[in-house]
Amino acid sequence: MPMAPDLNLLPALDALLSEASVTRAAERLQLSESAMSRTLARLRAATGDPLLVRAGRAMVLTPHALALREQVQALARDASAVLQPAGEDWNLATLERTFTLRANDGFIEAFAPALVARAAREAPGVRLRFAPKPDKDVRPLREGLIDLDLGVLGPATGPEVRVQAIYRDHFVGAVRPGHPLLQNGPLTPERYAACGHIVASRRGHGAGPVDDALAERGLRRTVATMVPSFRAALSIAAETDLVALVPASFFTRQEALVAFALPVSTEPIVISQMWHPRLERDPGHRWLRGLVLAVCREALPPSNC
Repeated sequence: MPMAPDLNLLPALDALLSEASVTRAAERLQLSESAMSRTLARLRAATGDPLLVRAGRAMVLTPHALALREQVQALARDASAVLQPAGEDWNLATLERTFTLRANDGFIEAFAPALVARAAREAPGVRLRFAPKPDKDVRPLREGLIDLDLGVLGPATGPEVRVQAIYRDHFVGAVRPGHPLLQNGPLTPERYAACGHIVASRRGHGAGPVDDALAERGLRRTVATMVPSFRAALSIAAETDLVALVPASFFTRQEALVAFALPVSTEPIVISQMWHPRLERDPGHRWLRGLVLAVCREALPPSNC
């Protein structure tokens, strides 16, 4: 009968794959470098793969190690959640944990600096890892690859997923200072539609709620260019007469452009945080949800909450 795997090696494997460095992994687990080197040798024997190999002065992960990394991180998080104390003696100041948050570029740029700064003050041992959000697939939550999903609730979100609305957003227009749209008379739907526009879409969708609102008036805007991010849209708007469309929460960090209210009405955008029910009562995850809620609401006017 084959020997059972030594599950005590899992934290070391997680640290080595996350840090891609024996030295940093040893520091993370508060071990000596020689002890971590011996553990790496045991992991190599257990997995049948070198895991880390030297490339010049640095170490790099092997293809097998790269394939294992997310799975090992999820296993380590789940094991940590099982063994976390849930009583009154739970201490945030000594928590050692990495949380993965999935969000789009707009959310990350608007809120990540404040989230990271506040987390560092409240829980110095916690790391926040921001993952890209290419779609609204719920599988990363179910499989434990992410701890928190941030954005607009999608139609494919499973009934078991926990959801909390954190703020309401809306689109605003953005143009360079002195743009003719804001200089030559009232900002009407007709004048707005007649401008050249920049569309920001990760999936290449050229139309949205603003186009639906314009269509109700028999109007259609001319899309001059399409880009994958709001940042790129604003960069182009700053140097041209094209009009960008961005969430108001994202624009709060911009200074080289002028924002304006759209001349047509659109439904508000409800931004939520979503998590898997297995993390519902986890103390660290409860703190994370509270952190996100507080930071977002403190950064926005009361009308958005």
